[in-house]
Amino acid sequence: MLKQVPPVPRAPRPIGPYSVAAEAAGLVFISGQIALDPATGGRVEGDAAAQAGRIMENLALILGDLGLGFEAIVKTTIFLTDIADFAAVNEVYRRYVGEAPPARSTIQVAALPGGFAVEIEVVAAR
Repeated sequence: MLKQVPPVPRAPRPIGPYSVAAEAAGLVFISGQIALDPATGGRVEGDAAAQAGRIMENLALILGDLGLGFEAIVKTTIFLTDIADFAAVNEVYRRYVGEAPPARSTIQVAALPGGFAVEIEVVAAR
């Protein structure tokens, strides 16, 4: 199956030359999300937990546009500019992924686009 780029009308618009989501062979790859307000495209201010909350809400919108929910996520990667935010982000993340969370990696990075503290990407399965 060739790659498809499904519409995700409720997602924040990409800030670069990439698709919000791409699908192939029953897997849906959602590009890394930062804390942008999908209605305005503007930055959502706040600490790492606040940013993670906006990101998870955006992921809910994207998954919904694709006819999926959080239970379809098989893998996430969380990028943090400060690993000290790990516990705070976990608290937010836990509220969304439920009792059978997906596989996950969390990585500290030197910087993220726009000076954000958190970015989250996911892979879901149909």
